[in-house]
Amino acid sequence: MGTMIELDGRSRVTLPGKAGRRYLVHEEADGVLVLEPAVVISEAEQRYLADPALQAGVEYARKHPEEARPRPERTTTS
Repeated sequence: MGTMIELDGRSRVTLPGKAGRRYLVHEEADGVLVLEPAVVISEAEQRYLADPALQAGVEYARKHPEEARPRPERTTTS
């Protein structure tokens, strides 16, 4: 059996023991609310996760550090 919750006057709900967590929510046709645990990721991480070739390149670089090339030094202007 689940836990009974009640909306407050502003249509908010408190989930016992879940303070500070994030969820995606959607409503089913029958009115059931489905909460899916969620995290926030950066756009760069999203692009990485969506690009198998980039993932393969990073994995190769991790396995072969001897092939690493130094980054060019940044020049600063005063």
